[in-house]
Amino acid sequence: MATLFLMVGLPGAGKTTRARRIAAEHGALRLTPDDWMIPLFGVPEPEGRRDVLEGRMLWLALEAVRLGTDVVVDYGCWSRDERSAVRWLAEAEGARFHMVYLPVDAATQRARIAHRQATTPEETLPMTEADILSGRASFEEPAGAELDGLPVGGPPAGWPDWRAWAADRWPSFG
Repeated sequence: MATLFLMVGLPGAGKTTRARRIAAEHGALRLTPDDWMIPLFGVPEPEGRRDVLEGRMLWLALEAVRLGTDVVVDYGCWSRDERSAVRWLAEAEGARFHMVYLPVDAATQRARIAHRQATTPEETLPMTEADILSGRASFEEPAGAELDGLPVGGPPAGWPDWRAWAADRWPSFG
């Protein structure tokens, strides 16, 4: 049975570093949108294309676990709904799901982002102080049942299932 590892946290939390380690330890496919954005689109944040890329990567992740390959999905997944959808989709394919949550305090986050921007600007998506504050304000920190791995509830009102919700959230998924 394959495992889908989902990296969760804000920029600078150490997700990609940990994702690389998990991929190496498990012989897993690592899917990190930041590694693809500039090579595919020429800019780090092309309008609306990140969601399209993430949707295709999620589709690929599910294909891989269906074939028995472990996968590390390194998106950050800031909302509970995103995390619930990915978990439900992985489990619907018969895969194990393992959320890896990496919290980061504001000072450490700023220091890590500044270090990345100074040492590897060509590999780093630019982030302003406003971006950091906006991200921290919109991030839904995992807690309680979600961290304990309890069953995922149903999708938000108006959605028949998590697959339909995911196809709307990530346009290229469905």
